[in-house]
Amino acid sequence: MTGDKSIVPVGKIENRILLIRSEKVIIDADLAEFYAVPTKRLNEQVKRNANRFPGDFMFKLTKDEKAEVVANCDHLEKIKYSKTLPFVFTEHGAVMAASVLNTPRAIEVSVFIVRAFISLRRFISNQKELQQKLSEIEKRLTDHDEQIVELVNLIKQLLNPELPPKKRRIGF
Repeated sequence: MTGDKSIVPVGKIENRILLIRSEKVIIDADLAEFYAVPTKRLNEQVKRNANRFPGDFMFKLTKDEKAEVVANCDHLEKIKYSKTLPFVFTEHGAVMAASVLNTPRAIEVSVFIVRAFISLRRFISNQKELQQKLSEIEKRLTDHDEQIVELVNLIKQLLNPELPPKKRRIGF
């Protein structure tokens, strides 16, 4: 972010989306940065409106998950020494957080966050289609390989026909 009034590019948001517990999520510190509020304020509002954040909208990281996130994400070095475990928000949780913060910036940026999640979803969908096509090609090649090996063996047999064994001559 270059200034508080600038909009966060979707690409920057996509880079902050993590895969934790098989869910695509944004950590509270990043979400607070995008919404231009302190992380503490974001978490206060979430706690005040806990009924709006079921488990599929948001969850708290374990100590091990926090350590892994800090180790893998250089920009999260600041949470390394925090005593509290961070929250992470799914796409729906990020939108709900914008609604409980109720700031113009949060509402405006939430649209970009949703677009980033959609973009990632499309990318993953395309990856799955590509994987499926590669599997089909691999299967065809495996079948072709077996057929080629059979052909090579048949050609070898044709080139080296087994000759009947030589009869030993009796005598000198």
